[in-house]
Amino acid sequence: MANSASGMAVQDDCKLKFLELKSKRNYRFIVFKIENQQVVVEKLGSPEETYEDFTKCLPANECRYAVYDFDFTTDENCQKSKIFFIAWAPDTSKVRSKMVYASSKDRFKRELDGIQVELQATDPSEMSLDIVKGRAL
Repeated sequence: MANSASGMAVQDDCKLKFLELKSKRNYRFIVFKIENQQVVVEKLGSPEETYEDFTKCLPANECRYAVYDFDFTTDENCQKSKIFFIAWAPDTSKVRSKMVYASSKDRFKRELDGIQVELQATDPSEMSLDIVKGRAL
């Protein structure tokens, strides 16, 4: 039963780019959008882009999924990185859009093998750098 009730397709490109982020670290982040019943890659962030650059790519009143490769230093001074899955669903986005993104999220996330932390945000304060750092540690 590949097709669940939502019938959302995921473009292979989404998985390929995610694998590149995970294994080759070609990208700092990937922003995905749902278009015509399928999840597609909307934007790729290069490794030198920052978390701030990433948050600017998320539209103020439309839902998105995103993956962010977060580098941080632990209390023991170890360099680490964690891959975040971010479900962006601003309060101002359309109800129907929120429902579509919410109902497809788990299925889409399962396609991306290697996500370590999930974060849901309805406004920018809910995905501030401090919150991301706190979840990473």
